Amino acid sequence: MAGNPYIWKSWADTIHRWGAQDVVATLLEALGPLSLVGAQFVYLGQPLLNLLLPEEQVNAFASLLDDPEETRAFTHLLRDGMFTD
Repeated sequence: MAGNPYIWKSWADTIHRWGAQDVVATLLEALGPLSLVGAQFVYLGQPLLNLLLPEEQVNAFASLLDDPEETRAFTHLLRDGMFTD
């Protein structure tokens, strides 16, 4: 986990509780190069997003979208990670 492992684990646990891990992983894989555009939107919208979410989480999400290796690692965590119920 190159990104923030605590944030990723929190996200993965929440996504798993919703039962959406396969959907989210598939979306991240399907976005491919478009995730870089998504990262730029997150960076541009950061002042507004910081009103809703902690800055650390917004930065982690932008970084996840910005780096294909991080996206693959998070997708792997969603599909194969160990979760707490």
